[in-house]
Amino acid sequence: MDITEVRIFLKDSPDKKLKAYATVTFDNAFVVRNIKVIQGTQGIFIAMPSRRIKQSCPKCGFKNELRARYCNQCGTQLPQTQHVTPEDSSSSQLEHKDIAHPITQAFREILQKKVLEAYEQEAKKHTGYIC
Repeated sequence: MDITEVRIFLKDSPDKKLKAYATVTFDNAFVVRNIKVIQGTQGIFIAMPSRRIKQSCPKCGFKNELRARYCNQCGTQLPQTQHVTPEDSSSSQLEHKDIAHPITQAFREILQKKVLEAYEQEAKKHTGYIC
């Protein structure tokens, strides 16, 4: 599988951790959108597109945010899920689930390398962006 195109969409706020979004095309046949380019404490990396996990209301079945206290549809108090302490670095991982992601570490490294190279090229074109 070849990565045939990488498009980068820079974010306007350089002081934030989210630096850009990427759209990656594979074999001119399949596209993955909303790959995030993020500045972390140990350098820049990519995060795959994800969605928030929902929980169903036991009374009406409406899907609410995972940590909601009351149902947004019927107002019933929802059973509380385990709360994660702020010290737990994976707390956001427990609330989000990847929509698409690489299966192997080797392909993840290839994908990250291609996206970050495209990000650096796009950032050089725009003044005020620092890689």
